[in-house]
Amino acid sequence: MILVALSAAYLLGSIPFGLIIVRAFRGEDLRQAGSGNIGATNAARTAGPAIGIATLVLDVAKGSAGYLMGARLAGEIGDSPLFLFVVAAPVIGHMFSPWLRFRGGKGVATALGVLILADPRVLLAGLGTFALAFVVGRRVSLGSLAAAVGIGVAAFVLNGWCPLTQGVLLIASLIIVRHHENIRRLLAGEEPRFGSKDRDKPSSP
Repeated sequence: MILVALSAAYLLGSIPFGLIIVRAFRGEDLRQAGSGNIGATNAARTAGPAIGIATLVLDVAKGSAGYLMGARLAGEIGDSPLFLFVVAAPVIGHMFSPWLRFRGGKGVATALGVLILADPRVLLAGLGTFALAFVVGRRVSLGSLAAAVGIGVAAFVLNGWCPLTQGVLLIASLIIVRHHENIRRLLAGEEPRFGSKDRDKPSSP
């Protein structure tokens, strides 16, 4: 049953809503526009705030739905090491979608959806660090990186070294790795500020 649970959580997380919505309403391939990312920020830059918000909401919702379905199918395994994969599976699905040749987005919104149900306290810590970094730096990527660190620290402080914490740390690590290009641009002073008319170069799909 655990394999069914992990598969369900992964597949729900793998649905590329940003790509689907932008293609449906604008006829564009989001992977070939702006930064090339399939998430809400690039959807908003490419197709407008309404589509960006819709993408954000759906990416959050699939994180929650993937975690909820995975946890229910897995049953009482909260203390099992396997539970860390139930926590991380929707985010992994978003980042490595089978529908996109195992490529995808950066997982922040989907992680938010997971944490709403898995541990709202950790989510609040992530939102707090995101807000602080964003206000200071005016860059979504900087806020996302800060949030990744914040959720990892909060999960460990609040829950100790348990499968939930391990799942959150896996998510946080993957988010940081997926932001490697943003980290490079931040260090080089080339990352555009939020609301700037500058655009990242498209990445390959």
